[in-house]
Amino acid sequence: MSQETDGGAEAVPDELKRRSFRLAAYAVCIEDGRVLLAHHASDNWTLPGGRVEHAEDPFDTVIREVAEETGCSAVVERLLGVDSRVIPAAVARAGIEHQNVGIFYQVRITGGQLRPEPNGETVESVWTPIPEVACLRRSSLVDTGLALAQTVPPTGHVAPVPVGGLIQH
Repeated sequence: MSQETDGGAEAVPDELKRRSFRLAAYAVCIEDGRVLLAHHASDNWTLPGGRVEHAEDPFDTVIREVAEETGCSAVVERLLGVDSRVIPAAVARAGIEHQNVGIFYQVRITGGQLRPEPNGETVESVWTPIPEVACLRRSSLVDTGLALAQTVPPTGHVAPVPVGGLIQH
């Protein structure tokens, strides 16, 4: 593993090899007391969204991810906030410390029809009444997104969501 510096490459210290980082954009779409959720192949429910590709604007990422995962087109209405969480190696899927920086956008669906993600990890997307979300095995991103949408904190930051029980990393 190496790191680019001024046209050359330098070795990355072993401590950095035991970490991972992900920048992602997530859609919080709420209509008529329901939130749009994506059911991941891992059996967790989450918000539509995903990794920001190299040189991609997160604003474009969230629109692309909604289309890929749900089959619907969307427009961004506003930035809700940014969440940074570190998942300790002991509980991270890859067994190495992982930091996820998530950019949450309020979006509105403008067309399309809900469907599973073709050749992807989203097995279904559904409109879920907000009170029923608490009963689902879900990613902590869902709770963070709902908190941002419902409270709209002036700084765009919410307290970390406790993980355990139905709430997963």
